[in-house]
Amino acid sequence: MSDANRLERNFASLIEADDQGTSGIRLETRALAHAQHALDLQTIGHASSRVRSRLYYLAAAFTGTALWAAIEGHQLERAEGHLYRAMTFAGLANSSEMKLRLWGHAALLSFHQRHTSDAVAAAEAGRRSLLCRRDALFRSLANARLAGALSAVGEGSAALRSLDHAESAYERADLRDERPTWISFYDRAELDGLSALVMSDLGRHEQAEAHLHRTLARLRPAYRRNRIYYSAQLALAQLAQGEADQAVATALPLLPAAGEQPLGGRTTDLLRQFDRGLKQVAPGARSAVEWADRYAEGKKEL
Repeated sequence: MSDANRLERNFASLIEADDQGTSGIRLETRALAHAQHALDLQTIGHASSRVRSRLYYLAAAFTGTALWAAIEGHQLERAEGHLYRAMTFAGLANSSEMKLRLWGHAALLSFHQRHTSDAVAAAEAGRRSLLCRRDALFRSLANARLAGALSAVGEGSAALRSLDHAESAYERADLRDERPTWISFYDRAELDGLSALVMSDLGRHEQAEAHLHRTLARLRPAYRRNRIYYSAQLALAQLAQGEADQAVATALPLLPAAGEQPLGGRTTDLLRQFDRGLKQVAPGARSAVEWADRYAEGKKEL
């Protein structure tokens, strides 16, 4: 169990690195190495069933982080392999909690693969998790993710109902309860952020902007990656309302300078989307010209 405890601390360190913006192949490789170490420990000595279960749980946790990193890096075939392995380990650990985390990643992966019905099914599987019946915070997260899946496929009414369930569950959750490291990101700021994504999908850009302002005001300093991601979403929401100058002012600080750490794959995609949209909304405007110059310079850093 002392070995498992050390791996648990290493898992927390990887989660922290991801929050700060370390993703892609570096995070994926580190996570897989830790997962293999957890599996190697299964073959050493005579561990109790409790310890073996914990090691399988940690193998699932690390492989799930590798899955997330591969999605961020647009390595979808590799991500799919990580998903199957992580689900196997979560099953061997008999962990409803880890399966809930993985169903969320599975939904995102399915969207990137353009398998929208699979994405909704994965989000629904997460919501049906036993843990969601026991813990209101997990129930809130699962409902918020399901709302995002439903809004992306045009199920507006169902998405808004699921978002209401997420809000009411969050209000009932006891935030003082001890929970696993991986869900530490989910707070009021993140719920507002996920709500904003639903509103954007439904074309309610003014409401999306309001949610995003609340997200950025509440977001903890450690969550650098999420701050950049939601700021890019804010720029898109402003652009969708025709506020080109304000949108450019929001987006420009997100471009990495020479030598800075590259942005995550999802944020890079958002900035590409912003660049295309700005050319349509405000071609030739001074702010658009400034953006085009800076974006061209910063492309190699994205």
